[in-house]
Amino acid sequence: MAEDRRLQQGNNLIMSKVGSLESSMNDHHRHRHHELMGGEEVVVTVDWRGRPSNAAKHGGMKAASFLLGLQSFEIMAIAAVGNNLITYVINEMHFSLSKSANIVTNFIGTVFLLALVGGYLSDSYLGSFWTMLIFGFVELSGFILLSVQAHLPQLKPPPCNNSTAVGEDYCEEAKGFKALIFFAALYLVALGSGCVKPNMIAHGADQFNPADNPKQSKKLSTYFNAAYFAFSVGELIALTLLVWVQTHSGMDVGFGVSAAVMAMGLICLVSGTLYYRNKPPQRSIFTPIAQVFVAAILKRKQVCPSNPHLLHGSQNNDNAFSSDIDPFNHSQKFRFLDKACIKIEDGSNTKESPWRLSTVTQVNQVKVLLSVIPIFASTIVFNTILAQLQTFSVQQGSAMDTQLTKSFHIPPASLQSIPYIILIFLVPLYDAFFVPFTRKLTGNESGISPLQRIGAGLFFATISMISAAVMEQKRREAAVTSNKTLSIFWITPQFLIFGLSEMLTAVGLIEFFYKQSLKGRMQAFLTAVTYCSYSFGFYLSSLLVSLVNKITSSSSSSTGSHGGWLSDNDLNKDRLDLFYWLLAGLSFLNFLNYLFWSKWYSHSPSSSSSRAQQQDHYRYSTAAAAATSADHNLP
Repeated sequence: MAEDRRLQQGNNLIMSKVGSLESSMNDHHRHRHHELMGGEEVVVTVDWRGRPSNAAKHGGMKAASFLLGLQSFEIMAIAAVGNNLITYVINEMHFSLSKSANIVTNFIGTVFLLALVGGYLSDSYLGSFWTMLIFGFVELSGFILLSVQAHLPQLKPPPCNNSTAVGEDYCEEAKGFKALIFFAALYLVALGSGCVKPNMIAHGADQFNPADNPKQSKKLSTYFNAAYFAFSVGELIALTLLVWVQTHSGMDVGFGVSAAVMAMGLICLVSGTLYYRNKPPQRSIFTPIAQVFVAAILKRKQVCPSNPHLLHGSQNNDNAFSSDIDPFNHSQKFRFLDKACIKIEDGSNTKESPWRLSTVTQVNQVKVLLSVIPIFASTIVFNTILAQLQTFSVQQGSAMDTQLTKSFHIPPASLQSIPYIILIFLVPLYDAFFVPFTRKLTGNESGISPLQRIGAGLFFATISMISAAVMEQKRREAAVTSNKTLSIFWITPQFLIFGLSEMLTAVGLIEFFYKQSLKGRMQAFLTAVTYCSYSFGFYLSSLLVSLVNKITSSSSSSTGSHGGWLSDNDLNKDRLDLFYWLLAGLSFLNFLNYLFWSKWYSHSPSSSSSRAQQQDHYRYSTAAAAATSADHNLP
């Protein structure tokens, strides 16, 4: 019996050793996976209960489709308001044309600027899902308040009347409490939409993980095109059906429909809860960036080593495969930041504060952020042009013959639907035929690189403004000299060309910025940066309108002629054509500026396209070595 007990104890000991070995092997392979991601900490995605996500149940195009639905409904709701807002502001709030144009551009600019807030809250504290849900209801409340104001006469200024001595209509501008209600509702919509927008794109892209499955890289590219398709569908419905409702049933009904559509979008978001891969928030995303600058300043007198692998975090003496940096992705630009990675060797083995010592990954992320600033800045003028299509071009259409049949007139705001009609067919063709064809030629999963796509879009934006200037000059001459009203279809080319431009630029910009996060922790914020470009573009539009009015008014008064280019509400007296020529010139100069900076960025050793290909090769080659090493180390 004693022998049996000793035998049983021996068996238990053996099983315990085997269990410990299996656990060690699992930890070993998990550690290898951590190391093969470039030594970076892999952000683990979770399901709605906070448990690690399952690739078979969570993520993929099925989960992303719910977010595409939200995107379509959300853009449908806000586009119906934004694209016809200038008409409501002029006719119901009784603001002047230039002031109304600035109200619209400032509103839209604020929407996109607040995207930074949404991206920061998502990455740092709330996560994408909760950010979208909370601020989706904020946006919904704004639509409801706009509808209530538009419906109740006591919340609006009284209708215009022609009781003045000169026989002209007198319109009382909205002031006081009425203006407060209007702007409060408008900026509730801005706050909600701004915080929702970057998270729709980023959370949808998070459903794909090219690191685990290389095939998902193609699916990610397809998703970005699908997101623009959903955007186009939402815009088209907004600019046709919802604008028609606003025109024929009143703005109160139109705003109410926008509220109902937004509610449907929130239902779409909640319906996909069980299928999402969620990236947990990572606390303040700005702290690691600030630490790099502080550490670099504190060690500004240190001398950077010529070999980047001597920097802190670039190597691990315990294992040749553990590395926070591989030989391919360390940029030689902004070398002064490398001083943040210099470890002071004083023999005390005291751990330095993260505010005095940063890792190479932190420094590389900061370098990437600095490198993309010129790319970001080059898209601001592009969005200034977009602002004109939502303000002056709508008024341009109002001054033309909108009759399609004897009983049907085209709402001027619906002009912007023309490019989206084309794009609904063009985007699927682009993804189904152009991308696979160019992929064979370039080897890029997106067909052409995001930078090439952005450049093509900026070029077409210039062509769009040239078309707008030529058509406005023709329209004005016909109205002033011949007293003729041209058909509204004469200005469709500028919308069509810019639609193609926006498809190329907007999608390329979002894809480019989303892929700039080295650790997968700033996607929502980096996506929000692209929307910030829209914001600056719309603010620049307001500034240009004011400057052009001021400069041309002063020059006109000195010559005894009429006021500035955009000083009247009558386009036949204004010189919108000259303003469009000015924008065409700025757009072309901006295109040349972009070519310079994109070439500068592409020559960086850490440019995204070459870095991604090199890292993929590095990871796959080291994966085989790591697996072999693990097997050989088994006892």
